[in-house]
This record gives sequence, C-alpha cells and structure tokens, in this order.
Amino acid sequence: MTECEDYLEFFLDYCASECGLSNNTIHAYRTDIIRFLEHMQFKASSDLENLSVTDIVNYVDAARRRGLSPNSVWRSVVSIRMFFRFLKLEGYVENDATELFGTPRLWRKIPEVLSEKQVEELLNAPDEAKPFEARDKAILEVLYATGARASEICGLNVGSVNEKYGFIRCFGKRRKERLIPIGRSALKALRHYEMKVRPQLACLQTEDALFLTKSGRRIDRSLVWRVVKKYSVRIGFGNEIYPHMLRHSFATHLLSGGADLRAIQMMLGHSDISTTEIYSHVDRGRLEAHHAKFHPRA
Repeated sequence: MTECEDYLEFFLDYCASECGLSNNTIHAYRTDIIRFLEHMQFKASSDLENLSVTDIVNYVDAARRRGLSPNSVWRSVVSIRMFFRFLKLEGYVENDATELFGTPRLWRKIPEVLSEKQVEELLNAPDEAKPFEARDKAILEVLYATGARASEICGLNVGSVNEKYGFIRCFGKRRKERLIPIGRSALKALRHYEMKVRPQLACLQTEDALFLTKSGRRIDRSLVWRVVKKYSVRIGFGNEIYPHMLRHSFATHLLSGGADLRAIQMMLGHSDISTTEIYSHVDRGRLEAHHAKFHPRA
C-alpha cells in the first residue's frame, strides 16, 4: 500500500471507532477519497502537502465533465475536506488547502411524496393470509407509521416495540436513540406478524431481531427495498416508489394535519430543523390555505 492509502485506512478507522459513523457513510468517504487520490495520482504525504486550491478546482471541474451531479461533486469535496482535516489534526500534513475551498449550500431537492390514498393502497396490497406477505405488511405499516429509515426498520428488535404505550425505540444515524409513536393499524399488523409468522422463522441465529428473512436472519435494506417495489408494482404504481418515499409521506401528511414542525423533527431524528423544513415546501396547499385565511389582503 502507498502512504496515502495507509492514511486513508487510518482516517476510516477513526470515522468508525471515534466518530461512530455508519457503514454507508464510511463507504461513501472511501469511494470519494480513492477517486480523488487516483485522479491526483497522489502516493506520498509530500503529494498531500503540496495540494493547492487550484488542484481542487480542477478536480471539481473534471468531476463535472464526467457527468457527476452537483450533489455528488460537493459530497466528494466534503469527504476530501474531512480527510485533510484529520491528516492535519494527526500531524500527517502541516498545510490543508481544503480549508480555503468553500462548499456552497446546495439547493435542496423537493422530496417526492405519495397521497394518503396512494399510501392506503400500498399498505393494503399484501395478503395477510400469506405468511411472508403478513411480514411485508408489517414492514410497510411501520415504515409509514413512524417515518423510520429502512436501516432503522432493519435494526428493530422484538423489545423495540412498546405496545402498551404505543411507541417504538430505534437508533438512527450515529446510533442516536429516539422514541416514535406508532398507531393502532401498524401495531395490529405487527401483532399478527409476531404471533403467526415470526415464531416460524425464528432460530438461534436471529437473536432478538424483529423482522426476519426466510432463513431466520435479520432483514437488510435491500429486502425492505424489494418489499416496497413488489407491492408498488402489484397495485400499478410501477417501480417509482422507494422506502424513503414513505418517510417523506409520513412527514408531509403530519404537517398537513397540523403537526408542529419541531415534533416532526424529533420523530424523524433530524439534528437540524432546517432539514425538516423542506416538508413545508412540499405542502403547498397548506401554505396557500394559511395565506388565504390570515393575510389581510389575500
């Protein structure tokens, strides 16, 4: 391995052990930084030391010419800045040119959402009389009822659900714990799955995972993705629906119903309210209604 590759491994170990970043984030950092190092043909610490702002600008221009989206380009710049910040902190380099290179605030993409009727069709698509479709229905119900991410659904354990008080306990990014209320419909689907299906799948390998595969193992994100796609196609929606769309729909429908933005922020596990505010742009009808009701010259 080259000296730069060694530094990259040190950085990724730091991200995992000290920062507690997810595997997905670490994988993204690895991909971005390797692409940068290969483009720059950096091998040794002296190469890193001599990096200039012009080099970074040229790299960004080259990435754009390759067809990378603006979001992908700027995400890679953030990865590179994190890498160099670590190198300087640990004393591997003295100069960090990335400090002089700003990352502009990107336009946020308006999230795609389903209507309440579309969600209802999707949740009713599985046939609970069939064991694996009963499991799938429970997955879909929990996705929409809580706004949880697919990875958080996969991480749920049997003890994560408190049926008496009506909430689930899940761990989001950086293992941040939160409690999310869960409605009667989702609890009913969960109860049916846990009583009728899960005991048939459970084995010693599962520990206490809530949702299980046919082989009795904890489900992964790819299975959640396939579940959503399967029933999306079944009801004629095609392949356009994905798990995160249910999270977007959860937040938008709560906002439409009058929920407080701060409460939605807590349920989604957003650390910054600005991330949650994107849903106020989605619910245009509610904004227009408020304007018509309260503006003196509406």
